[in-house]
Amino acid sequence: MAWMAFAYLIFPGLIFSAVLGLVSTWVDRKVTARVQWRVGPPFLQPFYDFLKLMGKETLLPASGNRVLFVAAPVVSLAAVTLVSTILWLANLTGSPFVGDLIVVIYLLLIPSLCLILGGMASGNPLATIGSSREMKLILAYELPFLISLAVVILKSGLEISLESLASSRPIASISGALAAVVSLLCVQAKLGFTPFDVAEAETEIMAGPYIEYSGAPLALFKLSQAILLFALPVFLITVFLGGIRLSGWGILWFVLEYVAILALIVVIKNTNPRIRIDQAVRFFWRYLTPAAIAAFLLAAIGQAFSLGWL
Repeated sequence: MAWMAFAYLIFPGLIFSAVLGLVSTWVDRKVTARVQWRVGPPFLQPFYDFLKLMGKETLLPASGNRVLFVAAPVVSLAAVTLVSTILWLANLTGSPFVGDLIVVIYLLLIPSLCLILGGMASGNPLATIGSSREMKLILAYELPFLISLAVVILKSGLEISLESLASSRPIASISGALAAVVSLLCVQAKLGFTPFDVAEAETEIMAGPYIEYSGAPLALFKLSQAILLFALPVFLITVFLGGIRLSGWGILWFVLEYVAILALIVVIKNTNPRIRIDQAVRFFWRYLTPAAIAAFLLAAIGQAFSLGWL
């Protein structure tokens, strides 16, 4: 029990993930600023922002469900922390349990559900609009995301253990590379980054589900998103790029792979305008879902005829 508490709360859980997540948000903000010909924030600015929000007064909406309103960011933070913990334990010490991939997939859905429930619980009509958009976005990107992961499972010999998936490198094949591209775009939507930030949409609905949040609950939501920005690239590295190896050149390779994925996410964020929710749904269902299905069929053919490159 002591080891489990240490793993969840300190390393590789909450504190470890929070620190690296906030550093990742600094990289995002710094690169964004340089693209816009600005200086950008100092290194510790995300930490200052988090601590400042934690010290602010928490205002609860007069209408709506206050218990659900406060509980949503707490559950969201708990879920993303558990995702990061499972991913790192699978890479460093072996899978904590059989089928941990399925658990991670479910846990990755919880932050979006918490955002929906928190927005609905606030009783604000703009938050409700943002929550409804987030709900539609989930229905759009989850299908191609799951199909792309099915490609990885198929190419690994039907393994559903993160430890087993981390020992393979499906991106070296055509189907694996196509599935990785689909997953990267789905990750962009999971993070709520442009062009898929339709739920927040500050210029349209004033931050959407976040509109009534302040103080510590808002800080927890922001910290959850920061940990996601750290955990989702680690997830992609685990399932597509052969996992994390901390021996020899493994640390350097992990840093390079993580920086490359983070850079792609930031570039997509800064080179695309926000699209409407109907455009987002159409993009995922009309283009990414067929692409994911094509990757799955190529992987199936490759497995049937022992064509590893396919």
